[in-house]
Amino acid sequence: MNITLTVNGRAYGLDVEPRRVLGDVLREECGLTGTHLGCEQGVCGACTVVVDGGAVRSCLMLAVQCDGRSVRTVEGLAGPGGEPHPLQSAFSAEHALQCGFCTPGFLMLAAAALESDPAIAGDPERLRELLTSNLCRCTGYEPIRRAIVRAAVRP
Repeated sequence: MNITLTVNGRAYGLDVEPRRVLGDVLREECGLTGTHLGCEQGVCGACTVVVDGGAVRSCLMLAVQCDGRSVRTVEGLAGPGGEPHPLQSAFSAEHALQCGFCTPGFLMLAAAALESDPAIAGDPERLRELLTSNLCRCTGYEPIRRAIVRAAVRP
């Protein structure tokens, strides 16, 4: 099927198999390898990207479901001059990553959450609930939580 994806502001005209997942298309057809595929069952959240403003598991969403839609990956977080997104700076400052495999998914999850509801950073229970949707096996969640709060209060 021929589809058009707008990924990080760039239009991609693609011919994809109907059952191909978005994560594979982003990595293999668009060359955006920042999106990591972990469990491929929607459990770990490493593959989280933002589609039309909402965080989705790219391992569970078919690429054809995104035809004509806007997709944002971790490569699209940095500013136009390459400066890090406030979340990326905060993750670095708070040591919120270790091996880094889950980091793109957490960044996209947090970016979508803060853009839709900046108040979530000030609500410990809602932020904790948000973070339980993604898995981190090595850093733990406290530095990630601190990084999201730090990014949210950045002027």
